[in-house]
Amino acid sequence: MIDPHIQGTAIILTDGALKDGPAKTAHGLIRGTERFTILGVIDPVWAGHDAGEVLDGKKRNIPVYATVQEAIQSAPRHIEYALVGIAPKGGKLPPEMIRLLLECIRHGLHIVSGLHQNLNDIPELVQEASQKGVQLIDIRKPKPKDQLHFWSGKIFEVTCPIVAVLGMDTKIGKRTTTRLFTEACRRHGLRAEMISTGQTGWMQGANYGFVLDTMYNDFVSGELEHAIHSCFTEQHPDVIFLEGQSGLRNPSGPCGAEFLLSGGARYVILQYAPKRMYFDDNPAWGPIPELIDEIALIRMYGSEVIAVTLNTEKCSLEEALQYQQAYRSKTGLPVLLPLEQGVDEGINLIRRLIASHKSPSA
Repeated sequence: MIDPHIQGTAIILTDGALKDGPAKTAHGLIRGTERFTILGVIDPVWAGHDAGEVLDGKKRNIPVYATVQEAIQSAPRHIEYALVGIAPKGGKLPPEMIRLLLECIRHGLHIVSGLHQNLNDIPELVQEASQKGVQLIDIRKPKPKDQLHFWSGKIFEVTCPIVAVLGMDTKIGKRTTTRLFTEACRRHGLRAEMISTGQTGWMQGANYGFVLDTMYNDFVSGELEHAIHSCFTEQHPDVIFLEGQSGLRNPSGPCGAEFLLSGGARYVILQYAPKRMYFDDNPAWGPIPELIDEIALIRMYGSEVIAVTLNTEKCSLEEALQYQQAYRSKTGLPVLLPLEQGVDEGINLIRRLIASHKSPSA
C-alpha cells in the first residue's frame, strides 16, 4: 500500500514530451499539487523555458532544465523525488526514460511512477535503488485483496450532493476540471472534497480515492463506494466531486456507469471537446457521440447533467467563446471554459445543490 504521508520536493521527467498529450501527469502537477513542491521539469526540448508558459502560457516559476545534473545544481532547494510525468500508450517506460531514472537514482532521488509497468519489475532500477538506498514508488500497485471492499449499499448513507465529472473521451481534462471545481468551492467557503480515481490525483495530494484501472473488476464498485463513504463520514463535506475516467462509450475503456450507479452521483458535469471528432482521435474507433445524445444517455441512468465544460484544444479564444455560446443555446445548460475562465460561474449552481440536499424535501 502506498504511504499516504509521502511528500517533498520534486522534479518532473517528461523526456521531450512536455507540450504533448502523453505528459498529462506532468500537466496536472504543473498546475498544482499539495503533495510535492515542484522545483523543475527535465525536458531537453523545452529547456530554458518556464513550464507553465510552455503548458498554457501562464508563468508558474517552474524552470525547465535540460538535464538532471543541471536541475540539482540550479534548484533553490534539495530535490528529494523524481516524478515520471508521462503516460505513454501501453503504460510502458521508454528506454530513454529508464536511463534517465537510473541517473536520478544515482543522484539519490526517490522515484515515483504511475505507469502500468511497475518500477519494481525492472531489474536494473531495483538493483541501483537498492545500492543507493532510495525508494521506487509505484502508484498503480494494487492493494492486497484482503484490504479491498465489495459494494455494500453504504453509499445511500451519504447525504451531501455527489457530482461526477465525466468526459466524452480520454485525455479530455476531467481531473483538471474536478480539481478546479473543488478548489473554487473552497475559495467560496464551501467544504468540498475530491475523490481521485487516477495516479495523477494521488500525486497532486488527493486524500481519498484509488487508481481505478488497477483494480480487480469485482472491487471497482466497492472501492469507489468506500472512498466516497469514508470521505463523507470523516470530513463531513458540503459536496463531493468524483474524478471520472475515459468515457461512457469509449470502446477502449467504457467507464462512467460506476460513478452514476455504484458511486451515487445524481449530478454530472460533462467535459466535451468540440473539435475532437473520434475516440482517441482515431477514426477506426468511431465518432464521438453528439453532446445532446450523451446528456440524454446520462439521464437514462437516473442522473442529471448540470453543466458542460469545454476542452478547447485546437481552438482559438474566439472559437472557444463561439462554442461556449452555441452549446449554451443548444443545451440550455451553463457552459464553462475551465482553463480560459475558471469555474467560479458554477459555484452558485453547486450552492443550490447543497441547499436542496439540506431542505426537508430533499
